[in-house]
Amino acid sequence: MPTLPFAPPPASSFAPRANAARARGPAAVSRRAALAAAGAWLALPGTTWAARAAAAAPSAAPGVWPQALQVPGGVARLSLGPAAMRPVVQVRQGDADVPVLVTGDAIEWTAVVGIALAAVPGDAQVTVQPAAAGGAGGAGGAARTVPFSIAPKRYAEQQLKVSPRTVDLSPEDQARYERERDHQAVVMATLSEQPAGVALPSLQMRVPVPGRRSSSFGLRRVFNGQPRNPHSGMDIAAATGTPVVAPLPARVIDVGDYFFNGGTVWLDHGQGLLSMYCHLSRMDVQVGDVLQTGDAFCKVGATGRVTGPHLHWGVMLNRTMVDPALFVPA
Repeated sequence: MPTLPFAPPPASSFAPRANAARARGPAAVSRRAALAAAGAWLALPGTTWAARAAAAAPSAAPGVWPQALQVPGGVARLSLGPAAMRPVVQVRQGDADVPVLVTGDAIEWTAVVGIALAAVPGDAQVTVQPAAAGGAGGAGGAARTVPFSIAPKRYAEQQLKVSPRTVDLSPEDQARYERERDHQAVVMATLSEQPAGVALPSLQMRVPVPGRRSSSFGLRRVFNGQPRNPHSGMDIAAATGTPVVAPLPARVIDVGDYFFNGGTVWLDHGQGLLSMYCHLSRMDVQVGDVLQTGDAFCKVGATGRVTGPHLHWGVMLNRTMVDPALFVPA
């Protein structure tokens, strides 16, 4: 499999990579043929969205891709075909067109799309434009759409007992929460190419801390009997002070102490792929620090709205929280 550059490779590298793909023989050819067939199937009129959801994702590539699961809170992998330069892809979210992570090479580009927990099951699409001439960045040429489908998924419910002041907020706490919400919205809009200075060889992540998964992504949470937003990450039970390590190369883009999340660090892995670490007892990094996979940078705690010490680990794609379990080896 090719590596996954976050910057377009130079034109001189295209021919050797194409030759290498041909040298891989029938397996590589069959894979690309399967992708082309899936794309043709998606275009067929009258095909149900459930059938298209099953056909939309490229075939599995262990060790490279996150798992494709086209449900609310999941990830879609969409083949874009060959192009000399990396295409520009966007997905509509509310009133905004949000950039989508695109990886691959001139032989085949793939869009990796985060699907919001609030997404309505059914037909969806991304918009694809050729890269601007000369590799100057931005889009150039006529746009096209690539369809995909979102299947329904029902998440379980979780009942939690926490401090009453973290459910029924005082005016002061409400004002603090709103300031922090606005700040983190800016953090979540971060878009960069290679924040750690290197191209990622894979989008699969290392689990940031050992421990039992105490709460899964997407749970419909009820705090002290009151329904609240679904759980937007994975909780991993671990003792206070347990080191937390970077799951991929990254740059630190936010370090703070927040009302609900407690001690928090955000990492930028490139092209809108971010990760978040909450309820920390200690943060041993500053904004701008560069981390490599496996670097320890913070410690598990029980700060913010919690029932005990654990790590809340979140993964974001195109400004959408998605299931971290899709990014770790099965």
